[in-house]
Amino acid sequence: MTLEREARINTVLNHRQPDLTILMENVHDPHNISAVMRTCDSIGVQEIYVLNTQIGLHETFGKKSSSGVAKWLTVHQFQDIKECMTAIKKKYKKVYATHLGVKSHSLYELDLTQSVALVFGNEKDGVSDESLSYCDGNFIIPQVGMVQSLNISVACAVTLYEAFRQRTAAGLYDGVSRMPVQEHDGLLEHWMQIGSTEWVRAQELKKYNK
Repeated sequence: MTLEREARINTVLNHRQPDLTILMENVHDPHNISAVMRTCDSIGVQEIYVLNTQIGLHETFGKKSSSGVAKWLTVHQFQDIKECMTAIKKKYKKVYATHLGVKSHSLYELDLTQSVALVFGNEKDGVSDESLSYCDGNFIIPQVGMVQSLNISVACAVTLYEAFRQRTAAGLYDGVSRMPVQEHDGLLEHWMQIGSTEWVRAQELKKYNK
């Protein structure tokens, strides 16, 4: 692995946000999940939660997945709402869901610099009532169009980039790792292994194409 690649890995890891995560509930389309994963990686969300009470686990998005961006993320999959929410609330101080209700707040009123988990449901059913019962509040993304709905991946991107804006202003991306040492070192070792494997494959491909 090149020194440039190693430096890149360290830089990206130092910008990871250990107190920001997202939960996708019953999002069946793997393309939407992949799009959300790319957004999470781009703004420094390291771990995500995938909850499915309607279909089985996504085999391609497990911890051992080597496809796309998933290999750089920590993906937790659950099929039980209580188990999933209990795990989230043990680590994150606040849980907010995208849900249109009487007491819903605008996305731009939320303090996204705090330890927070953001919950997104699918376009058809939204976040389930049971999941909502575990949340500290609901939020909406302000819209002025005829159709008051956004694709899950778009809604997630808009929300996470508002978190990115707030956290950048608060100095949470200043380049010093905010992760616990053990978690940081474990990820660094794992990423270095991935980087080394990719470098070896690239060298083999070059030889094959000569």
